[in-house]
Amino acid sequence: MKRRNFLELTALGFGGLMLPSIPVFGDIIAPERLLETVDPALKKRLADVALNTAKSKGASYADVRIGRYLQQYVFTREKQVQNIVNAESYGIGVRVLANGTWGFAATSDVTDKGIAKAAEQAVAIAKANAKLQKEPVQLAPVKGYGEVSWKTPIEKNAFEVPINEKADLLLAANAKAMENGANFVNSALFQINEQKYFASTDGSYIDQDIHRIWPNFTVTAVDKASGKFRTREALSAPMGMGYEYMIPKAGEKIKGPEGTGLTGYRYAYDMLEDAALAAKQARGKLTAKSVAAGKYDLILDPNHLGLTIHESVGHPLELDRVLGYEANYAGTSFATLDKWKSKNFKYGSDKVNIIADKTQKGSLGLVGWDDEGVKTKQWDLIKDGVLVNYQAIRDQAHIIGEKESHGCAYADNWSSVQFQRMPNVSLAPGKQKMNVDQLISSVDKGIYIAGRGSYSIDQQRYNFQFGGTVFYEISKGKIVGMLEDVAYQSNTQEFWNSCAGSCDESDYRLFGSFFDGKGQPSQVSAVSHGSAHTRFNGVNVINTARKI
Repeated sequence: MKRRNFLELTALGFGGLMLPSIPVFGDIIAPERLLETVDPALKKRLADVALNTAKSKGASYADVRIGRYLQQYVFTREKQVQNIVNAESYGIGVRVLANGTWGFAATSDVTDKGIAKAAEQAVAIAKANAKLQKEPVQLAPVKGYGEVSWKTPIEKNAFEVPINEKADLLLAANAKAMENGANFVNSALFQINEQKYFASTDGSYIDQDIHRIWPNFTVTAVDKASGKFRTREALSAPMGMGYEYMIPKAGEKIKGPEGTGLTGYRYAYDMLEDAALAAKQARGKLTAKSVAAGKYDLILDPNHLGLTIHESVGHPLELDRVLGYEANYAGTSFATLDKWKSKNFKYGSDKVNIIADKTQKGSLGLVGWDDEGVKTKQWDLIKDGVLVNYQAIRDQAHIIGEKESHGCAYADNWSSVQFQRMPNVSLAPGKQKMNVDQLISSVDKGIYIAGRGSYSIDQQRYNFQFGGTVFYEISKGKIVGMLEDVAYQSNTQEFWNSCAGSCDESDYRLFGSFFDGKGQPSQVSAVSHGSAHTRFNGVNVINTARKI
C-alpha cells in the first residue's frame, strides 16, 4: 500500500519546492479516525514523564513534543478517482540540553515506559555529544506560558467534509477543463492536520491544532497535428485554512489585468473557474508568439512572485545558511553577516520592504507558538531596501545580538528534531492606491507573468533563472497577446534593486509552498509568501526554446 502511494504521488509531478517527492507520514488509517483527538490531560501527564525523567538523568533543560500528524490526499484524473490516502503518525520526541549540548530521541511507544526510555536516551546522546562540543549551547530565554491552547481559525474542518464531496469537486474541475479544450487533466486535494502538544522545563504546556489545505491541478492541451503540447498549472495557493477556502465568497474576488481573463481571491479559491480558464490558456499557449530575448519591464503576479521571494529572500536569510551550518536542499547564502553589520547593504530598492511573520491570517506558517514554545510574531528582514535582520531560533539569537528567538523553529514530525525553518516571508504592498491595470499602464515594453514555472538558483541563492505558467506581452501600457518560452535571469541584489513599486493592499494575496524541503535527514514545512502585483524594470529575458 505504501509503495503504491509513493508511486501514485510522485507520478503526479506537482512537486514541492526543492522536494523530490510528496511525503506520506505514518500508517494508512480509516477516514473516520481522522476526526479522533487525544485528551490534553493525558498529553500533559505523558509530557511530565519525559520532563521528569530527563531532569533526573542530568538534563539542564528539556522539551517534549507529542504529535499526531494527519493527512488526507485525494487524487483524480479526467473522470476517475485515482487514489485516496488517509494517514496518521503518532509519537513523542524529547529534546534535552545536558553538559551544554543537545540530545534528541523519539518513540512511537507512547506509554510511560516508552517515553521514559526515550528521555533517558536523549540525555545519554547529549552527554556523548558533549565530548565533541567546542562551545556550550546558548539558549535565549523564553517564559513559561502554563497550560494554553491555540487552533487555526477555521470555519469548516476539511476532514469533516465527506470524501465523495471532495472527489466530486475535483472531478467537476476536470470536466470544466475538458469542456474548454483540455486533452488531459489531473487534480489533487491535500489536507493536513497537526495536533501538537509542546511542554518544557520552562513551564509551558501548549496544545495546538493546526490545519492546512491545498487544491491543485495540471491541465494539458495537445495539438494533434504536430504532437506539440502545453500545460497550465492551477493558480491556487495552499493556505492555513479549512474547507471554506474551497467555497468562493461574494466580495472576495480580485480582478486581474485586462486582456488575460485572470482573477484571484484573497481567502478563497474557485477551482472550477480556474480549471476552465486553464484549459483555454493551455490551448492558447500552443499558438502563442515565442518571446524575443532582451530587456523587459516585468509585472509579476503574487502567485509567481511568491516563488521568487521564497528562493531569493526566504532561504538566503535563514541564519543557519548564512553561517554555513546548513546547505541541504537550498545551499548557503550570499547575505553574510558582514553585509548585515554594515547597516547599509542594499538588498533592494527603497520600494522593497520584506516582512517575516508567523501570525499572518490564512497563511501556512500561522501558529500561536513555534516548536520551541516561543510565542510567534512579526519582524522586518529588509526595510526600505536595506538588510536589517535574519530568521533565528533560541540557540541562534545571541549570534546576531537578539535577546529572544524569532519564534520560527519547526519539526515536520514527532520523530524529527526541531530546527530553524522559514516563517512567512512577504513583500509589503505599495502605500499609494494602485491596481494592476494602472501598474501596467506606464510600461512601454514589458511582460506580465502569472503562476510558477521552472526555476534555477545557485548555491549561494544569488544568480537565478525563473519561468512562469502564463505570459502576456505588454506594449505601450496594454496587454496585447500571449507569449511563450519566457524565462528571466538576474541576480538577487540586481533584481530586487530593479523593483519599481507594487499595487496597494487591495491587490495583496498569498502564495505558498506546501512541501518545502530542508535539512539532512530531510524535513518539509509549509510557508506562505504574500505580495501584490509588482513591477521590476529592465530585467533580462531569454527565449527558452532557442537552440544553442
